[in-house]
Amino acid sequence: MPLMEILLSAVLSELTTRSINFFISRSSKPWALDVEDRLRRVLLRAQVIIDEAMGRHVTNQAMLHQLDMLRDAMHRGYYMLDTFRYQSLDKEDAKAQDVSHSLSLSKVSSLKGLCSSSRNAQILEQLQKSLDDLSSMILDVGELVVFLTSCPRLYRQPYSMHLVLGNCMFGRQMEAELVISFLLHTRPRSAEDLEVLPIVGPRRVGKSTLVAHVCKDERVRDHFSEIMFLNNHDLRDEKLATLREGCAKKYQNCTLNKGERMLVVVEAAGDFNEGAWRRLYSASKRCLTSGSKIIITSRSDKITKLGTTQAVTLKYLSNEACWYVFKTLTFGSTDPAMHPRLAYLAMEIARMLNGVPNGAISTSYLLRENFDIHFWCKLLAFLRGFTKWHVSRFGEHPSNPLNQNRPVHVRRMATPFEEIVIYHQYERSSQEEVPKIRIQDVMYGSVKPHGKFEALGWRSQIPPYYSYVYTCEIRELKSTAAKRKRSMKNGVTLC
Repeated sequence: MPLMEILLSAVLSELTTRSINFFISRSSKPWALDVEDRLRRVLLRAQVIIDEAMGRHVTNQAMLHQLDMLRDAMHRGYYMLDTFRYQSLDKEDAKAQDVSHSLSLSKVSSLKGLCSSSRNAQILEQLQKSLDDLSSMILDVGELVVFLTSCPRLYRQPYSMHLVLGNCMFGRQMEAELVISFLLHTRPRSAEDLEVLPIVGPRRVGKSTLVAHVCKDERVRDHFSEIMFLNNHDLRDEKLATLREGCAKKYQNCTLNKGERMLVVVEAAGDFNEGAWRRLYSASKRCLTSGSKIIITSRSDKITKLGTTQAVTLKYLSNEACWYVFKTLTFGSTDPAMHPRLAYLAMEIARMLNGVPNGAISTSYLLRENFDIHFWCKLLAFLRGFTKWHVSRFGEHPSNPLNQNRPVHVRRMATPFEEIVIYHQYERSSQEEVPKIRIQDVMYGSVKPHGKFEALGWRSQIPPYYSYVYTCEIRELKSTAAKRKRSMKNGVTLC
C-alpha cells in the first residue's frame, strides 16, 4: 500500500475517533455529573444508616441480612464513584507510562482512543446502576430505620472512622450474631446431646477473629462459666484425659456447679483429623454438663458434617469492601477528596495488592507513615514492575502463593537485583515475642538482614491480637548476579 494511502487512512481514523470522543463528552458530561452528585447523596444516606446500625445491638437475622446487603451496595457505590472521579488521572497515568514507547502509526493511537471511550461508557453505566440499586435499597429499609431505634445502643466513643475500623471487626456483624444466637439459644434436648457449630473459611479469612469477638461479648461470657480453647495439638489422648479429670474434679464436689455450662472452641488447623475429633466429642459428652457447646473452626469443608446446626461460612471481602477499608485506613482523618492524586494512587496500589488482607493493612499504614506523593508514585511503579516480573517468571500473581502459605519471591524496592524469599507465614499470640524487623522495612526500606531471618508482617489491634510473622531470606537474582560477574571480569562495574 502506498505511503500516502497509509497516512490518509491514519488521519481519517484519528478524525473519526476525535469526533466520537467529542460527541460522547459533550452529551454525557452534564448527565454524568448529575448522576455523580445524586450517587454521592444516596451514599451519604446509606452511610448514616450503616453507622447507626454499627452502634446498636441488632439481633434480628432478617434485619442483619438487609443491613449486610445495604453495606455491600454502599461499598460498590463508593468504588464506582471513586473510579469515575479518578478516570481522568488514570488517562494521564496511562499516557505517562507510554511516553517511552514511540508509535509508528497514529492508527494505533486511534484504537486506544476508541477503547477509552468504550471504558468511559461502561463506567457511566455502572455508576447509574449503583445509583439505582442504592436508591431502591434505601426505600426498602424505611421500616428497618424505625426498628433500629428500638435496638439497645452500644457504648462507643465518637472516634474517626479509621480508628473504628482499626479497632473492630469489619463486615462480620451478621456472622457474629449468628454465632451468638447459637450459643445463647437453649433447646429441649437430651443430656447426651452436645450442640456443635462449625465455622468454615479459607486461610486468614477471620475465623479466629470472629470467635474471639463472640467470646468477648458480655452475653456469651455471662452465659458460660468457662471458655476453653483447643487446637490440633490439644486433641492428643493425654490432653483429653486431663480434660476429663479436670471436669470431674470441678463438678464432683459441688452440686451447684453441675448446672454450669462450658464452651469449648476447637481450632482445627491444617488437615482435619476425624479420629481425634471423635475422641474429643466422646470425652466432652461424658464430662460437660447440659447446655455446654462446641465451636469448631477449620479451612476444610469436612467439619460441616459434624455440626448439629448449619455451618457459618466466611468468605473474603469483596474488592469494593477492601478498597473502602484500605482508603479509610490509609487517609485516616484526612479527607481523600482534598488529595485526588493521592487517592488515585492509593486505588491503583490497592488493585496491585489483589486483595491480600494483611498486605493491604500493612501497606495502608506504610502509606500513612510516608504521606508523600513522590513515595506513593515510587511504590506504585515498583508494585507494577514487581507484579509483571512475578507473573512472567512464575505464571501467577504474587498474592496467590502468599494467600496459600506457599513460598513466594518478593522484590526489593531499594535494590532491584535482590529478592526476598518468604518461606513460611504464621501467627504468634500476644504473649509471644515478635521480631523487631518489619517486612515493610526490608521490602521498601534499606534494612537488609543476612541469612534466614524472621520479619513482622503486621500486628493486629483486635482480638485475638495475633502478630503475623514471616520466615525470609534475601537472595541475589541469578541472572543479574551472573551479569555483574561478567561485567566485573571485563573491567566494568555496574551500579
